Parts: sequence; structure tokens; C-alpha cells
Amino acid sequence: MPSTPPRPRALFAMGHSHRDALFPPTAVQELTRHVDIDPQLVAEVFDDVPDLASVELLITSWGCPPLDNAVLARMPALKAVVHAAGSVKHHVTEACWDRGLLVSTAAAANAVPVAEYTVAAVLFANKRVLEIGGLYRQHRTAQDWSARFPGFGNYRKTVGVVGASLVGRRVLELLRPYDFEVLVADPHIDAATAEEVGARLVDLEEMLAVCDVVSLHAPALPETYHLMDARRLSLLRDGATLINTGRGSLVDTEALTAEASSGRIHAVLDVTDPEELPTTSPLYSLPNVLLTPHIAGSLGGELARITRSALEEVERYCAGREFTHRVTRAALTTSA
Repeated sequence: MPSTPPRPRALFAMGHSHRDALFPPTAVQELTRHVDIDPQLVAEVFDDVPDLASVELLITSWGCPPLDNAVLARMPALKAVVHAAGSVKHHVTEACWDRGLLVSTAAAANAVPVAEYTVAAVLFANKRVLEIGGLYRQHRTAQDWSARFPGFGNYRKTVGVVGASLVGRRVLELLRPYDFEVLVADPHIDAATAEEVGARLVDLEEMLAVCDVVSLHAPALPETYHLMDARRLSLLRDGATLINTGRGSLVDTEALTAEASSGRIHAVLDVTDPEELPTTSPLYSLPNVLLTPHIAGSLGGELARITRSALEEVERYCAGREFTHRVTRAALTTSA
């Protein structure tokens, strides 16, 4: 009988706490059917990791150190990186592409809860749930909410999605059942592609002027830094809601604070710049702002979806098949 080929040697490279959360014993048991891996060995830095030379596959997540030339020189057998998280930009360097490494990401899995959070925020924003809930808590008696919030509700509202990214497209998919007019702004797609994902392609500034809700899903790139600056924020119609589950750097925090403090617009912010705002920031207490601490992405039980994605990619690699969620050098120029 032919001998069974040896399993490729793999290594966890991430923060210890993330390894524990993403790869519980049942996941490790499944993983070891495909690769030779020490489940207790987790590289937060590579300096003291023994026998790096034989590692063929890295399983990475949040906290993985950069894979630069010096690190790669110690891993001559390395062929692939399976990332059990979203963006690979923090650790996959130009040296990785020069080496010709195969790279996979669980960004599609991580996009699901972000999109779910976003759609919930859209529905609550149009229904004015946060404001009405706050007033009801304060006064503890019913009021004429229609008089207080004329036209509130979700029927026939206009929703704009900035960026047809993985998350943006998932949001567009989840918005399909609702009676919305849906717009998308993205310089990298055409009108036909926008129609395929259930939206009408418009210029960003046109979107800002007509939408009831605008949700940001663009990547953090030099050209998107402060995409929503004071001038663009001023284009939002009175009473509109800005949602940011993308990157904090997309929004000029000072300009947004001024607009929100005036009461003219509303905001739902899961990410900010800086990521943790000063305790004196008005955004914590404004009744027209919901501020959450970067919880839209995979947390708690949602991590199992990321784990499943990574395990499936490891299995595909070991079977000699293409990654389902392969990342390329070219794609990273326009993605998170």
C-alpha cells in the first residue's frame, strides 16, 4: 500500500488569547487531522520559536507580527498563510508577495456580523428607536411620536452604501427585502455591477444630499482619509444618519462632533479616530449619537464562523486545491 504523505508543519502566529478563542480543543482536533501543529506553541513574536525552518503553513490572526524579510529568511519552507481574521495588511508584507506565498483570509466570514450590525442600525435609525427610547425612558409616558418625528419609519427611505467592499456588498444583499431605494458610491465599480448588487451607482456627493442613511464601508487608504470631512458632512440632509462600521479614519471626528452637537444629523459609530475617544468627547452623551466600542465584527460565538472558514482553507491547501478566499497583492491596493 502507498504510504501516507507527511502532514505539512503548521504554526499558530497570533495573540495567545485569540488562539484560545478561535481554536478550542474541538477545532484543534480537526486541524491536526490535516497538519502537524503544536497547539501549545503560539508565536506572538518569532524570535524564540524553535525550528521555524520547517514551517510550511502559518495560521494567523489578530496579533500576528509582520512577516518581513528577516522573518521569512528563517522560514524557507513557508508556502502559505491562512488568516483567521479580516485584513492581512498588518502582517503580510511586500516580502510575502515577492516570495510568492499563498494567502487566504476569513474577511468574508468577518463581514457577516458587521453587515448585520449595519442593517440593524439602518432600521433603528429610520425608526428613530434610540431617540424615542431615550425620551420614553426619561418621561415614562407615551407621546405623539409622529408629531415629534415627522416621517419616521423605514418605508421608501433612501439608503446609501459607500464602498462595494465585502461588507458593503453583504449590506446591500441584506437590504434587498426592504422597501428602500438603495444607492452605492464606489469609484471601482460600474453601473452594471451596482445594479447586480441591488443598488444604483451615484457620485458620493449626490448620495450625501439625498440619503436618509449613509453607511461607510470603504477601505482605509490615503485617498479615503477623512473621506467624510466638514464639507461633505455639511452635504448630509437635515436629520440624516451617518453609520461608520468601516474605519475610524474615514471620518473627520472634529467635524462630525460639531455637526452632531448641533443636532442637525445623527450618527451610529462603531469605529472612531482615535479608536478610543477622550472621555470628554461629546459623542459619548449626545442623544442623537450611538457610540459602540468596535463590536460590529466577530466576537463571542461569531468567532466560530471565522474558525470554520480557516479550517476549510487549511483542508483545501492540504488537498492541493485553490483557496476559496485567496488574497492577491493587486486586490490589497483597493481593499482593507
